[in-house]
Amino acid sequence: MSRIGKKPVAIPGGVTANIADGVLTVKGPKGTLTLTLADEVTYALEDGSISVQPANDSKRARSFWGMQRTLVSNLVEGVTEGFSKTLTITGVGYRANAQGKKLKLQLGYSHDVDLDVPEGLDVKTPDQTTVEISGVDKQQVGQFAAEIRRWRKPEPYKGKGIKYRGEFIFRKEGKKK
Repeated sequence: MSRIGKKPVAIPGGVTANIADGVLTVKGPKGTLTLTLADEVTYALEDGSISVQPANDSKRARSFWGMQRTLVSNLVEGVTEGFSKTLTITGVGYRANAQGKKLKLQLGYSHDVDLDVPEGLDVKTPDQTTVEISGVDKQQVGQFAAEIRRWRKPEPYKGKGIKYRGEFIFRKEGKKK
């Protein structure tokens, strides 16, 4: 029995949900998101909430149950509040600068790294060592943050690189004298 799947997803005021042709569409103040529904799970709109139940007793249906409920919850949270990730850049000469729909990173390479910001995301650089990514789609926000981080993962000796805010890097000791 899925502990997560049992709870219905509440739909707050100002948000509308619609199930048609195997697609769940959620509209809210921040935008519209859609989710292709899995056949192993049944979805029902009732009393201002969306409930998710396994379609049968198979292991696959029970496996999908909690995950699909979380995906539905992410849709509702995305159109009401949105999602954001903050990256911190550490290192001498490492900088970031958001210019419209481009993100320019200087990470110690012989060239600057220019990344195109995907549609639906907003990237801000409040200072040269902080990158804030926000959007309505949790997967898209996390994916773009991971692509930025991939250019210079934090290294364990000096801690230089790009890390998520709040991430702890285990530092290795140097040589003993």
